[in-house]
Amino acid sequence: MEETGRMSRKWIYGKQDWKTFERGQENCYLMTNGLGGFSSMTMTGSAARNDHSFFMACSKAPNSRYNMIHRLLEKVSEGGREYILSSQEFSDHSREEGFRYLTEFSWEDTPVWRFLAAGVEIEKEAALRPGENTVAVRYRVRNRSGKDVTLSVTPFFQFVPKGEDLNPKRSFRLLLESEKSGRIQADGGIELYVVTDGQIRGIPEEPETYYYAYDACDGRRENGNAKACCRISMEIGAGAKGQLSIVFAMEEKASGASELTEKVFREIKEYREKLEERAGFRDENACVLAKSADQFISRRESTGGKTILAGYPFFEDWGRDTMIALPGLCISTRRYKEAESILRTFARYENKGLMPNLFPEGGKEPMYNTVDASLLFINCVWLYYEAAGSAEFIREMFPVMERIVNAYMAGTDFGIRMDEDGLIQAGQDLDQVTWMDVRVGDLLPTPRHGKPVEINAYWYNALKIMEKCSRLLNRYAGGYSDLAEKVKTSFVEKFWREDAHCLKDVLSEDEKAVNQIRCNQIWAVSMPFTMLDGEKERQVVDTVFEKLYTPYGLRTLDMEDPQFCPFYGGRVLDRDLAYHQGTVWTFPLGAYYLSYLKVHGDSSEAKACVREQLEVLESALREGCIGQLPEIYDGENPVSSKGCFAQAWSVGEILRVYERLEW
Repeated sequence: MEETGRMSRKWIYGKQDWKTFERGQENCYLMTNGLGGFSSMTMTGSAARNDHSFFMACSKAPNSRYNMIHRLLEKVSEGGREYILSSQEFSDHSREEGFRYLTEFSWEDTPVWRFLAAGVEIEKEAALRPGENTVAVRYRVRNRSGKDVTLSVTPFFQFVPKGEDLNPKRSFRLLLESEKSGRIQADGGIELYVVTDGQIRGIPEEPETYYYAYDACDGRRENGNAKACCRISMEIGAGAKGQLSIVFAMEEKASGASELTEKVFREIKEYREKLEERAGFRDENACVLAKSADQFISRRESTGGKTILAGYPFFEDWGRDTMIALPGLCISTRRYKEAESILRTFARYENKGLMPNLFPEGGKEPMYNTVDASLLFINCVWLYYEAAGSAEFIREMFPVMERIVNAYMAGTDFGIRMDEDGLIQAGQDLDQVTWMDVRVGDLLPTPRHGKPVEINAYWYNALKIMEKCSRLLNRYAGGYSDLAEKVKTSFVEKFWREDAHCLKDVLSEDEKAVNQIRCNQIWAVSMPFTMLDGEKERQVVDTVFEKLYTPYGLRTLDMEDPQFCPFYGGRVLDRDLAYHQGTVWTFPLGAYYLSYLKVHGDSSEAKACVREQLEVLESALREGCIGQLPEIYDGENPVSSKGCFAQAWSVGEILRVYERLEW
């Protein structure tokens, strides 16, 4: 890719986008601080989920997260009249409808709201400081009315671990240090510092109970609570301008609010500009995704290195998700140091040839229930080498890679072992070790025990990488080469379906599962080293397009299959049963496009086709979480994002496509 000037896109929304209260809750923003903390509310400023938070701090990166400030109540008052600018739905279904005064919402590097009420213009902007548990918000007021007005902001606190509810008996209090600074304390010793250039004062404790529309529709907890104990305000005279700045932080700040706020905004905008410049993409949407990629990369305190959070607002850092997301999030964006750090972290935790699917947290042991993470680790090392050219890093990682291959050959935990035909089989009892890993009690909707197609594609790819790396390091490579040929012969013979022009999904005793047409076969075409001849690869790509392709992702199951589930939602059981039974996932779309380009020789015509098909992703970036790509969509009619509103491997895999297009 060539170095380019900045091509940042600014997403602008107007009153047409919040014609109703419900429409105003369809989209949200996301800011992160690189520690696991974040700020995410709807574009009208409401909390429509339990996990929405104006300030979600993280006490121990990346998963010890606390919902500190759930939402802000904002008002403009003049004389005896009040204009509520904030929007929120409560448990009795009453509402604050400040969206009626909202004239514009925009997102570029920070969220910006513009309000107009009774001749008073208010611009609100918020930002999280990179590497700190600090959030800043400023209100620029232009009072064009003929009356003096007061702008007031009331923060509602929870101070509870992410996902938990506030105990109604918990109390909050403001400890004033001056009229412009203080500390919010709650039972249990947690403190939040606040500094402002307005006036802060204590108020009698005000509780609120909310209704979360976007949790209720998914069968999650639909109500939550928060309390206020202080109010921050500023008076603006008739015809005057004013700025109210507020900073909330987990550590005390020496600077004044205005100075600190300006510094936070300057830092985040410079930081995101550098992310875009480093990645060097020419496509405008790719530039957006290059910055969005950073929101998943976090520090991990327990290892002292970097990690990747799988998705917001629900997920933590998982091994499989990391190894799928890393090539796009780090390598395609030229963040090689972060890639090295993440791979070194996982290398230290390799055990019996397996990579952790969940890291140790709070004294718990890591979990290793994944068959693909280790093989994808080898792939990531190779992709890193191809991009950065570091043979020394290959040398450093090679012993870990050897242990992985040897363990898979000899057999390791979770029924993972090489069979006599050279193919890998995995899964036993109630273990779910592929990415289609849902388990509901004793029910396995997609068990896939046996020899999964993508696992054996990863296995062959890993063997070829070991062969290449062995030669690079002047080691004997014949064993890897010979085994790879055996795997290739067995794979083509046993997985190919001439009748359907595609690959079987899994070799097992379950005939229905064997012949289901699923998206997993696309990785047998997209990996760096593959086993099918050119004609068979073209047939796989065409079959996947015909049976599984949508512009927003690939279906996980053919719509004609009796087990196909057209809709994702409702109770946990209903969601889990649909999760991999037709639901559209965005991340396999990356492998599809890479495969399409491959089988068409990366021709200019093929690239033009992919660019044209990618154009519709602009609408996906506008919907759900602005500037992000989601986890999933409904299988039958994928019109609204579902699951995590921002998913690491969705962003990473699409970034790899943009990188390929700009070769």
